Amino acid sequence: MNLFRHIPNALTIGNLLCGCLGLISTFGNYPIEPAYFIWAACVFDFFDGFAARLLNVSSPIGKELDSLADMVSFGVLPAMIMYQWIDLSGGMSWLPYVALMIAAFSALRLAVFNVDVRQADSFIGVPTPANALLITSLPFLPGPLKEVVFTTPVLTGITVIFSLLLVAPFELFALKFKDFSWNNNKLRFTFLALSVFLLILFKAGSLAFIILSYILISLVSRMHSGKKK
Repeated sequence: MNLFRHIPNALTIGNLLCGCLGLISTFGNYPIEPAYFIWAACVFDFFDGFAARLLNVSSPIGKELDSLADMVSFGVLPAMIMYQWIDLSGGMSWLPYVALMIAAFSALRLAVFNVDVRQADSFIGVPTPANALLITSLPFLPGPLKEVVFTTPVLTGITVIFSLLLVAPFELFALKFKDFSWNNNKLRFTFLALSVFLLILFKAGSLAFIILSYILISLVSRMHSGKKK
């Protein structure tokens, strides 16, 4: 049992190492896309929490370690990726530094998440992994759309808008299943079905559409719940 209790933290370290390798890839001109390291980090990030719940070995240290790893993989790494894209897009010399907003607001979002008891079963603001997934899916968008996105104004706009969404005061549903009944998980099953459809249709480029639909579904659901109340 002593060995099992270290499994979640080992998975979290895997998340951290993916972020570090992604940073090396971003500035080292390696043939591996930094996006792949963020996607791998998301897998580690999912399974560390899953393993902790399964083995019943959650701890305050594990929670803090998870946030530190997320800061590297889903805060610093996407900020550096966006910095490079804006720099290559040929904008003003100071404009790429706007990408640092992603790192700054990710840190703030993770710090708030650690102390906000309201976020046990839902999220307030866009989670950092979702933001990182959206950013890293941009190179995989269909050709004409990709040409529009990879311009200085659009990249800068995405940076500013989604940095602010990290700390925006609106609630998004979490993909945490307490059971697998339809009545208690209509929203989650609907979102998963839509995600599978988008993956089949757009493959890796679908991640941007999936994250946008996640935000939209959450907002519509909350508005509908508010009207009922």
